[in-house]
Amino acid sequence: MLDLETALARLLESLPPPKAERVPLTASAGRFLAEKICSPLDIPSFDNSAMDGYAVRATDVRGARAVSPIALKIAAKIPAGEMFKGELLAGDCARVFTGAPLPRGSDSVVMQEDTLVVGERILIFDEAVLGENVRRQGEDVRQGDALVEAGEDLSPWKIALLAATGVCEIAVGRRPDVALVATGSELREAGLPLQPGQIYESNRAMLSPLITRCGGVPNVFPLVPDSLEATRDALQSAFSTSDIVVTSGGVSVGELDFVKAAFESLRGELHFWKVAMRPGKPFVFGRLGEKFLFGLPGNPVSAFVTFLLLVRPAILRWQGANKTSLPAHPGVLGEALSNTGDRRHFVRVREDATGKVFSAGKQASHALCSMAAADGLLDVPPRTTLAIGSSVTVLRWN
Repeated sequence: MLDLETALARLLESLPPPKAERVPLTASAGRFLAEKICSPLDIPSFDNSAMDGYAVRATDVRGARAVSPIALKIAAKIPAGEMFKGELLAGDCARVFTGAPLPRGSDSVVMQEDTLVVGERILIFDEAVLGENVRRQGEDVRQGDALVEAGEDLSPWKIALLAATGVCEIAVGRRPDVALVATGSELREAGLPLQPGQIYESNRAMLSPLITRCGGVPNVFPLVPDSLEATRDALQSAFSTSDIVVTSGGVSVGELDFVKAAFESLRGELHFWKVAMRPGKPFVFGRLGEKFLFGLPGNPVSAFVTFLLLVRPAILRWQGANKTSLPAHPGVLGEALSNTGDRRHFVRVREDATGKVFSAGKQASHALCSMAAADGLLDVPPRTTLAIGSSVTVLRWN
């Protein structure tokens, strides 16, 4: 039985190098950059006005006050998107608007609230500091600066930065096709009547959006009854269409757990199938050529936790992501939490508005209500009690 870190390291090391594809920048949100991008230009690419006002020479308006304004000649009117070909002389100013190129000869902008137009002249009621209200060329980005590194996720604000430099198409990691297979003769599709002993299957409904969130393309397969032949046929079909196959159920040691045997019958190679964690001890990882199997336990909480800690990082790394861990932040325990077992326990917790951390409820691996109420996981070591008031680190999935 492997500890979680060893299992995760082996898993990530087995994955192939990410494959790149080019996509329009406008369709790249949530993807992972496959190459470093440096700026082809300065931002701003020219000195421009930071507001509506008047471009001036700071020396021309030195000492301007409300009681003793300084009058300047309006030599030009420059809207954003247009250039003034001339040069401002001493005693001149130019009407400028936000984003308008600063005319040659000027070095500052007086905002319009500190002025008064009188005919073809302007009265300035406040002096300007050299460079005031001016956005200097290259003050945000210099040509050649690194904008985004390979492996970074493309957030809307990073996309905005790239768009501002004229980028229209980029190379990103290819998204994996992920087959989702649930096994169990007791499982029933939602909307159908239950027979005695049957339950509605919920893992695929949970795992499909989780796969989408981390960039995979889910393909949900029909329910599979507990037989070696049916499980083998389902896996064969799933592997024929997908890069990654994620199963739930059928990975323990019971007589009706057929995932491992069915996988091996397809000439798949099992890398490991037990991880020292709770919930989620029975977890299968294997390889079939260049494709991969992730076998999750059937209990929904176990499937949820093992997906977050083992499958999610793999799907991210497949795309070239340089960060695969769940986001984490500090909290303070609002109640004592104990783990009396011999495996680390990933307790489902909730946080209140003050940052206090509490158990989300019943911690059994089948308990959906506590999972639905949780907004984080807390890693509690074996045979450990964490006292109320303890500083802890909460793993988040949102």
